[in-house]
Amino acid sequence: MSELVPGGNLPLPNGTLTIRVPGPFDISALITDDTGKVRGDADFVFYNQPTTPGARLDGGQLTVEPSALRAGATRVTIAISPADPATPLGHLPPPTLHVTRAGARLIARFTPPRPQRETVLLLAELYRRGPAWKIRALGQGYAEGLAGIARDFGVEVTEDASATPPASAPRQGRGAVTFAAPPRGRDQPPPASAVRLLGLVNSARACAPSQAVSLNPRLTAAAQAHATAMAAQGRLASESADGVSVYQRITAGGYTYLTIGEHLVSGPRTPAEFVDYCLSDEQAKGTLHGPAYSEAGFAHATNPLSGTVFWTALWAQPFTPAGLERTATEVITLTNAERATAGLPPLSYDRPLTNAAQAHSADMVARAFYAHTSPDGSEPWHRAAAAGSTRRSIGENIACGQRSAAEVVRGWMNSPGHRANILKPGFTHIGVGFAGGGTAGTYWTQLFGG
Repeated sequence: MSELVPGGNLPLPNGTLTIRVPGPFDISALITDDTGKVRGDADFVFYNQPTTPGARLDGGQLTVEPSALRAGATRVTIAISPADPATPLGHLPPPTLHVTRAGARLIARFTPPRPQRETVLLLAELYRRGPAWKIRALGQGYAEGLAGIARDFGVEVTEDASATPPASAPRQGRGAVTFAAPPRGRDQPPPASAVRLLGLVNSARACAPSQAVSLNPRLTAAAQAHATAMAAQGRLASESADGVSVYQRITAGGYTYLTIGEHLVSGPRTPAEFVDYCLSDEQAKGTLHGPAYSEAGFAHATNPLSGTVFWTALWAQPFTPAGLERTATEVITLTNAERATAGLPPLSYDRPLTNAAQAHSADMVARAFYAHTSPDGSEPWHRAAAAGSTRRSIGENIACGQRSAAEVVRGWMNSPGHRANILKPGFTHIGVGFAGGGTAGTYWTQLFGG
């Protein structure tokens, strides 16, 4: 596996390639010849037009078979945009491109410099050289959205975008309607039962007292999908029969979080009964009253044979870069407090270690593993060096499932091996990473250097 840098390129094997960018991103592809210009609407693959000869988008995963592309195609440019069009890329986790071949073997990975104001990012291009194909890392951003890409790739853009044409309207120009596709699911009202439940929940939270939560449509959609899966199985479970966890449903729907909580409940027949049940159990009440949560999603489904009602309630604090920085700072502060108690000097924040730690947490979510050794064989010191660290000694703590900085540091201190890293006199610097998703819900990394 190769870690690409901007401008770096790599030969590709023959056969079908799979391209993923885990996280709250929409992936798309533009198919061109050597001029870099599209030939028509069919040369643009995105969520509303997921297939074209040689390329297919399915569930956020793009597959490309270069030999099956249309005649004359010599380049496939991969672009991403926020799943929520109103969110700049700089407000989301850093995107990482994963390219795999048949058998799920990772060929290349590329994390561009963190975007700022950009709303669309060209991540990479697959291009033909003679009979063979290669990949080149790009990292080029557009602050003006898809219109900027459209112009560069030869698509006619109309300036009047005050109205979105109906789906049955004929296409105008060379892709103008395609690039103006409406956002998904943003205008659908929440279910009436979720609205009723929200009122009951916020009344209960006011007694805690905790801030009111608001309904988030992505959380509600994930809750509905999971409640439906539990009802179909006829049992409570954090993973459905197909192995998809409730947390994976959340992130697959484009929602990223810093804090997550959930209620998976069967039996109550009404929103009022559901809230009463949660308030009758100390642990469930603690989640319902949780002061860290600001958004929620509620749903229920009924097993058709037994009539049992299955509920999913999701509670979250949405991801922000500032929130991630606060979380990492809190982990470092708590870690240094433990060192001070042991008579040791504090660890200093280190940017390369932080980048490596954050990338490892995100990688554990994206590739569904939990280990110090990555599936490609890289170890903590490899990842630190790749991120630019020059520290002579490296140590790593990882954890999953903990819901707060205090909980994760407490867990590390209760484990002899993790505690030894925190209290090692030879370590002088630290980086912290956090990512939400996967099967455990949260993945934490501490990377130490000395």
